[in-house]
Amino acid sequence: MTLDVSSAPIASDTTDHAPPPPGGAHGRARALLAHDLPASLAVFLIAVPFSLGIALATGAPLTAGLVAAATGGLVAGFLGGTHLQVSGPSAALTVVTAGVIAQYGWPTACLVTVAAGLLQLLLGSLRVARAALAVSPAVVHGMLAGVGVTIAVAQLHVILGGTPHSSALADLRSLPGELAGPHPPALLVGLVALAVLYGWPRLGRLPGSAGRVGARLGRLPAALVAVAAATALSLLAELRLARVELPVWEHHRFLSLPSPALLSDHWSALLGLVLTVAAVAGVESLLSSVAVDRMTRRSGDLDRELRAQGASNLVSGLLGGLPVAGGAVRSTANVQAGAATRMSAVLHGCWVLVAALALTAGLRRIPLAALAALVLVVGVQMVSFAHIRRVHRHREFPVYLATVLGVVLLGVPLGVVLGGSVAVLLALYRLTRAHVDLLAGADGSYTVRTHGPLTFAAVPKLSRALGRIPAGARVTVHHDGSFLDHAAYEALHAWRTGHQGSGGQVAMLTERRPDDVLDPDGTVRAGSSPGPHRCRAWTPWVGHHCIEQNEDDPHVRLLDGVRGFQQHTAPLVRQELARLARDGQTPSQLFVACADSRMVTSMITSSGPGDLFTVRNVGNLVPAPYEPGAADDSVAAAVQYAVEVLEVASITVCGHSGCGAMKALLDGVTEASGPPTALARWLRNGRSSLDRLRRAPAGFEGRPAADVVEQLCVTNVVQQLDQLMANPAVERRVADGSLRLVGMYFDFATAQAYVLDAGTGRFAPVHARVEPEQDLAAHRRVTPAAGPGRRGSRSPASGGR
Repeated sequence: MTLDVSSAPIASDTTDHAPPPPGGAHGRARALLAHDLPASLAVFLIAVPFSLGIALATGAPLTAGLVAAATGGLVAGFLGGTHLQVSGPSAALTVVTAGVIAQYGWPTACLVTVAAGLLQLLLGSLRVARAALAVSPAVVHGMLAGVGVTIAVAQLHVILGGTPHSSALADLRSLPGELAGPHPPALLVGLVALAVLYGWPRLGRLPGSAGRVGARLGRLPAALVAVAAATALSLLAELRLARVELPVWEHHRFLSLPSPALLSDHWSALLGLVLTVAAVAGVESLLSSVAVDRMTRRSGDLDRELRAQGASNLVSGLLGGLPVAGGAVRSTANVQAGAATRMSAVLHGCWVLVAALALTAGLRRIPLAALAALVLVVGVQMVSFAHIRRVHRHREFPVYLATVLGVVLLGVPLGVVLGGSVAVLLALYRLTRAHVDLLAGADGSYTVRTHGPLTFAAVPKLSRALGRIPAGARVTVHHDGSFLDHAAYEALHAWRTGHQGSGGQVAMLTERRPDDVLDPDGTVRAGSSPGPHRCRAWTPWVGHHCIEQNEDDPHVRLLDGVRGFQQHTAPLVRQELARLARDGQTPSQLFVACADSRMVTSMITSSGPGDLFTVRNVGNLVPAPYEPGAADDSVAAAVQYAVEVLEVASITVCGHSGCGAMKALLDGVTEASGPPTALARWLRNGRSSLDRLRRAPAGFEGRPAADVVEQLCVTNVVQQLDQLMANPAVERRVADGSLRLVGMYFDFATAQAYVLDAGTGRFAPVHARVEPEQDLAAHRRVTPAAGPGRRGSRSPASGGR
């Protein structure tokens, strides 16, 4: 398994997993005993079964996995530039190593590892480590996913009692036959190991005391427990199945040079394999190093780390071990176990060496199916859905998919080349993609707007748009100021000459607005603030160009967002906020909304500071004082303050589509057996909405509710409005006409707001206001009723009760 920048857990600015580096000889000794020693044992318990599993998957001698683990711990741990990174046999190189062994033999695989280590030493000495991080993340993640698929399919054969083949295609073709006639003992052991691997980390989720006991048991590595449980089952049941064939160390095969004929006949293929092993192991290790540095808030030396990985591969190859790289399982365990210095990695290597020499008898009892289950899980986890979502969000999924399919069907080197080629083609496509919009005016004039670079590739699209303009029309061409090559220039000016010759008028303008954002597909989107800030106020963090997108720590993203506010927004609102600080708040609305993160009240109401007094909770509930066992005074206190002190003129209760609280009510969370949780107690305030749904469900004008959840969402709004009237202050002011109650519903999928019509009792859509001078048919767009900062109408909706 690998660890990369985008998926690694990252500590906050104030909390680190690892203790601070100790000072002085006494401090180092104390850190060694208090932190590094326990951490090294935790990593060792993971490393031994993992190393044996990787060796099994490659077809190498199983001792080669232990050699790689010990070498990675001792050499890379002592020389590395990232103090808490732990290296060992590379899962990403499993397919490559298996192919080398199958085609050229084990001695050649060792020679390739040695040569790759020498190349990494050279690259580290040239200080090019940072350049290795320039590889497209879609290619890296696609390569890892392809390797994971190949590993998982191959190890599934071992679990079924068969033998994996030389390629993923052969494994897939023979899989139906294996499934039709599995070996029962191997299948039983494999299923037990898989169940433990997936179930052990989740023991802490059990209810009550069982969960507390499970949390303590969960500190033991799942890999160790799974292998131990499967081995114990096979011994107690006296199952006859294949077990680890760990040769005695006297028969261990160290590096021996292959025949000169093999080297001379296949030198070009072997050179490509050396480059592949050096590149894959190097990128894997460097991405892991950056991630570990982020976890520990330390700054490592990537060139030194690359040299250390080279030295590890050199030593591992000479000693007959697998290729070495930094990886996720060991490194994350090391940091989370509290390691303080590089000695934890070194000690882990010592424990692996001791186990390899002293525990061979016990290791030989491990069933191969148990190790295969461990490696299968590693392969499945290499196909990360978080990576797929991230790649899809950045519109790089074609690159990812091409790399995955290439690795599975063609192997790692050709798969990476295929993915890189698709990445280059996609980049060229985006660089040459332009948008040309033709808008017809009410007076017969036409406006041509171009977005993106106008190159020779955009000339056909530009010519088609210009060809639709009638002769003699008045035309204004707006170019956004991006690149304009000679072919596009000639096409544009040749058309202008011809159009003017037919009696038309042409004005050509270049207007580059400072707040335009060029999305990856070439679409220009306008921002909302002046200067260099390029994001609208309602842009989520995931879409902010000014927030680091590879940062997964929500605390860091929050601080980035605050910094963006201080830099771009604070100067614009400081004067208004100073006025509010001086004069106090005078909101005209109390807005009761759900705590759902998608519900941005200021966005859907076009409101600003001082406009809304907002109360948010799970389910936009207003607890009724008569609800037994569920009354809550916090909302009532806010309502009383808004009505009696702030003297708001309107109270809006706003529900939304897909409300999790409403789904929980329908699922009966309030009726679950056992002591109620805090959430269940709170949702008891929604039971009256369930009753109303059965008696008199609310609905929409002009359309039915999408499902029962949506119907409960709007019914809940009506019920909460009724429960507001149980507040004496609200009842009194509604009676004298000084307070208005408004029901509102927002549908995320269509970005459509609905308001409760008091006359019909149904929710009607709120339509956008069309300005008088705007030609809707010509321009195909809608102007909002009130832009940000406009203070003409305070009411968030036009309907009410």
